[in-house]
Amino acid sequence: MTEGEIRQIVRQALSNVAPEVDLDTIDPAKNMRDQIDIDSVDFLNFVIGLHKELGIEIPDADVPKLGTLNGCVAYLLSRMKGS
Repeated sequence: MTEGEIRQIVRQALSNVAPEVDLDTIDPAKNMRDQIDIDSVDFLNFVIGLHKELGIEIPDADVPKLGTLNGCVAYLLSRMKGS
């Protein structure tokens, strides 16, 4: 899976929990929760969505690595290559 494909999956998972958000306005280097109005439950649902879509286990200790769009893509890409 390419970085672009993972980025699209991340954007879709985010859209599923926050459909009102214009994803094009998100700075990929800044914390997503600081930029959009999602709470911890929404963020957990986002992480669960990524798990279901990609079939990757995401340990609780790794969840902070998913805070930014770039960090999320990099983490998932590394997990896909490692599996």
